[in-house]
Order: sequence, then structure tokens, then C-alpha cells
Amino acid sequence: MEKKKFTFTVDQNDKGKRLDKYLVENLPEDISRSFIQKMINEGNILLNGEPAKSHHKVSAEESIEVRVPPAIASTINAEKIPLNIVYEDKDLLVVNKPAGMVVHPAPGNYEGTLVNALLNHCKNLSGISGVMKPGIVHRIDKGTSGLLVVAKTDRAHKGLAKQFKAKSIKKVYIAVVKGVVQLDNGIIELPIGRHARDRKRMAVNFVRSKDALTRYKVLERFKDSTLLEVRIETGRTHQIRVHMAYIGYPLLGDVKYGTRSTLFRPALHAKTIGFIHPVTKKYMEFTANLPEDMKELIDELKKN
Repeated sequence: MEKKKFTFTVDQNDKGKRLDKYLVENLPEDISRSFIQKMINEGNILLNGEPAKSHHKVSAEESIEVRVPPAIASTINAEKIPLNIVYEDKDLLVVNKPAGMVVHPAPGNYEGTLVNALLNHCKNLSGISGVMKPGIVHRIDKGTSGLLVVAKTDRAHKGLAKQFKAKSIKKVYIAVVKGVVQLDNGIIELPIGRHARDRKRMAVNFVRSKDALTRYKVLERFKDSTLLEVRIETGRTHQIRVHMAYIGYPLLGDVKYGTRSTLFRPALHAKTIGFIHPVTKKYMEFTANLPEDMKELIDELKKN
């Protein structure tokens, strides 16, 4: 299989940008910065016909050629794990992920993931995200339950990725937070990046961070906690958890960001996802009911 090629001529407005940053902004959304750096290291990105370096700052009229290597055949094992599939066609599927399931394999966690289950269910998945993440366009945390859309074809993957980049995907969550939220509605617009000391955590960070916007609405107030509907316009790692903790209302059960409860995971459920089908161009929206553990938590809070 031949390498896919992209060519660019640097515009005057982009001069002075680091090469890897320039490419993140101009290559398709599904090609990550880490993959770009890998291609640079392997000599697959040429600057004026010569092997490039990540830290190079581009100049106007410079030519850049990117040769994206073909996907490597997956070595991840298919596993017969039950899936709650809400919708499926030849291009994509929507799955209701249970809390406790990791979305894709990673070092130290190569079995029991959603990808392992999908490989057993589907003959083909999009290969754009690489060998470890076939079909994965976006993700939700291990402890979060709810809806994910999965791409079965590269065409579907590119169409969905474009919508995520444009922030046009509808994503609605249900959360239970510690403390009584006073405002009926709120917007949190604060950048998120890696925590300065703990690399496994994220934090509101104004250095090496990405913009993040979260909207919340109070559904019900309890004695010492609040039930919220949360909508996110960006999809940063741990976004809702970080933003709510930062304003003083961490999710119940979220040990990483500050609280414990009778629920042994963050009280967060991806309730609704809406998008335009990348092939049929029709708007589709799906909703998943709260799982039993969150229903029980809310019933318990109502009694107090």
C-alpha cells in the first residue's frame, strides 16, 4: 500500500510557527501531534525536499511534503465481550459503554477494552487512528458510562473527525457534584493542560494548554450535592471533571479530583450524542438512560 501524501506551501500568515504546530493546524484532525513527530523522526516529512525537524520554524513560501505511512495490521486480540449497541450501519455504530471499561488498549491494559470487543463484533473498523485505536474517533474516561460513536470506514472517520474539530457534535452529560450549585446555569471557559506535578492528572493551566468550554444547568439540588446537565463544546481529557473541581464542585466518586461517595467511580454519564451522518448527511441523535449505579446514587441523595 502506498503512502498517502499531503503537500503545503507556507503562507505569509503562518511564518514563524514551529513545523509540528503548523502541521497540526493543517493536516486532518485524526493525525495527532505525536504521530506528526513520529513521521518527522522517521523521515516522512520533508521541508524543501530535505528531512525536517520538529522545532524548525517555517518561513513563507517554504514547501512541505508529508508522507503518511499506511496503517499497520492490528495485533490486538478480538474478545467476545458483550456490547450495548444503540445503532449500527455499514459506516458507523453508536455504543453505550459501561463504566469501568477502557476505550482502547494502552501500555499495561491490552485486554478487556471497547476496541477488543469491537474487533470481535465488526469485520472492519477505520484505520485512521492507528493500530491501537481502530475505529475510535473520540473517547470517554474508563469511569464514565454512556455513548460513543465509532467509525467503521475511513470515510466515516474523516467526516466525524471534521465535526468534532468544528465543535458541532452535540454532547450532553449527566453529572452529580459535591456541593449545592447556586447558579441555575453556568459557563466555564478555562484552558486545560497537564498538571504541573502529576502527569496522570489534568488541570486548569494557562501554559501549554488547550481551550476548553463547559456549560452546565442545574436539574435538581439535594442537601449537599447537585444533579447537573453538562454540555461540552470541546473534548479535552477529563474536561468536565477538571472544570467542576476547579470551581469548587467536584464530581461525586471522583477520587482523582477530590471526592468520594458510595459510587465507586466519577458520577458522570454521557447521555446524548448528536451528529450529521458523514455519508447520508442526515442528523442523528441518540440518548442512553442512566445506569443503575447512578440511579441508586440519586435516589439515595433524594432521601437525605
